Amino acid sequence: MPSTHTTRHLVGFLALASITPAAQVADLRLGMIGLDTGHVIECPNILHVPAAKGHVAGAKVLAAYQAASPDIESSWTKVGGYAEKLPQEYGGKLDTSSEELVKNVDGGLIESVDARPHLARASAVIRAGKPLVIEKPLGGSLKEALEIFALTKQPHVPVFSSSALRFGADTLAVRAGSIGRVLRAETNRQAPVEPHPIDLFRDGIHGGESLFTVMGPGIESVARPTDPSGLIVAVGPWSGGRTGPFREVPRGSLDRTYGGRAAGEKGEAAVGKFDGDAPLVAAIVKFSQTGTSPIPPRETLEILAFREAAALSKERGGKPVAIGEILARAGWNGAWPGAFGRPMVSADSDISRA
Repeated sequence: MPSTHTTRHLVGFLALASITPAAQVADLRLGMIGLDTGHVIECPNILHVPAAKGHVAGAKVLAAYQAASPDIESSWTKVGGYAEKLPQEYGGKLDTSSEELVKNVDGGLIESVDARPHLARASAVIRAGKPLVIEKPLGGSLKEALEIFALTKQPHVPVFSSSALRFGADTLAVRAGSIGRVLRAETNRQAPVEPHPIDLFRDGIHGGESLFTVMGPGIESVARPTDPSGLIVAVGPWSGGRTGPFREVPRGSLDRTYGGRAAGEKGEAAVGKFDGDAPLVAAIVKFSQTGTSPIPPRETLEILAFREAAALSKERGGKPVAIGEILARAGWNGAWPGAFGRPMVSADSDISRA
């Protein structure tokens, strides 16, 4: 186990894996903050139990700090049970604050189902210079997500946020070029809503993640027409004349809970299948070891902009909303955050500006 001083030094330079043999970076110490999502139990099970399906070696969850949202039932009703079960079944300890937790871990996991506290809860980990994974979505709004990336510029902290749907085998195959350049993709997901988060900032986020995984960045606008069934339909044209709709499916449609299809220059393929949380956990461990995010910051931010544009389109009776307008509202400065705290990079022509 590397010392606290050594770990901080390595993370600060974002080169832990490149200068340390793989055998020496095993059993990284991770800490969880929030504790009201299913990942609170699923993640340590995959990491700690060799017999678990999809077991991933290389890290352990050894610290946790519970914090719930009192106005979200799925948060306050679950946090106590998860906080009790985590140390009982997987060891570690419960800390009394985020600041206490980060002193004794090599990386942090924000596990709050409510995205509104993500910015505040992430700040302690970022100030400590530790790599950070944030439960999707990255922030409660695009503006907050931009603020999180701004915080990571100093002290150059790597951060990423993703649904496990991004790491489905069929989805990754299409992203890697199995059907050539993707011309159109449609994904679907159940999308129940609660009073506070923007509707597509809850479970609908999974289908959106799959959509952007295969389409990539370049969303130009979003229209959310009224659907006779009352279900969410959000359609976005991408640069180059490509199209990517997201469609909500009714609850109870278990065979269609996750899914979709992509059409490319070389044919078509299924996308959006859920392959469990193990691929995401593996990505978390690799990220925590290397400081290299599997997702470009621009792509993460465009996913949030897609959701906010869909909400605004709903308010405007289904009229298309330019992504440039959403970026301007969030205070975007015309440049995408550089990966992992590196200097900002120039914006390109794929995004229209307000």
